[in-house]
Amino acid sequence: MGRTGAVPQAEAPTPETTSAQSPMHFVAPTEFVDLPSKGLGYDNTHPMHGQDTIEIRYMTAKDEDILTSKTLLKKGVAIERFLDNIIVNKNIKASSLFVGDRNAIIIAARISGYGADYTTNVTCPACSDTSQINFDLSKTKVHETTLDEQIGLTQADNGNFKATMPLSKYEVQFKLLTGEDEIYLSELSSNKAKGNLLESNLTDQYKRMIVSVAGHTERQVIEQFVDNLPTRDSRHLRTCYRLVNPDVKVIDDYSCTACGFEQELEVPFGADFFWPDR
Repeated sequence: MGRTGAVPQAEAPTPETTSAQSPMHFVAPTEFVDLPSKGLGYDNTHPMHGQDTIEIRYMTAKDEDILTSKTLLKKGVAIERFLDNIIVNKNIKASSLFVGDRNAIIIAARISGYGADYTTNVTCPACSDTSQINFDLSKTKVHETTLDEQIGLTQADNGNFKATMPLSKYEVQFKLLTGEDEIYLSELSSNKAKGNLLESNLTDQYKRMIVSVAGHTERQVIEQFVDNLPTRDSRHLRTCYRLVNPDVKVIDDYSCTACGFEQELEVPFGADFFWPDR
């Protein structure tokens, strides 16, 4: 020690020393999720254009913090934040993904976090009796995009889809709905309910997904077309959308123990889907 009483400074730790002092370096494993869209429908500027898989992290305790955050749950953005957090490529926003692709990610993430068994309460549609049913989330049914030129359903160069209406004969170009569209439509429906306004879920969805009518892209033209859309054309448009809309579902046989009612049942993404212990 010198006359000033200063304590000699320790030598800066070498990388080897630092590594030796921090042996527990955890990296969450990742997996690649097959997308029902196979990358079809995204425009060529989207990171998922032409990509048939997406890499996600396994769920962690930090993700559980997001999913159980009262603030995020109240705002209705917990799932959105969770998806953004587990997607490895941060150039991909969960809100920009198609609804079916988001469903595939949600199911895969739930399996990585809590396993493939999902037990939830189901209400019988016949007698309203409530019972528990167990779903195996690993048994999924995938619907891929299907084009049908015989009914005038084709794909445009920009990734959107084209369909000729059987009655009006107009060519309608439409896009697949994304998470952002789903959130918008949900908020719109909620606001109309709060204002005691007439529900218009079907036409609101048409106005969101249609991008042009006979080459016209003006929103005023599209909204006027939707408001006067003949029922025959409307049914055809719904059929076309179902054909091209990629999705993944978990379906199991349901039998009511109280009344014997039977039907196929799609897994409900209820409040306990990501919170099995709550």
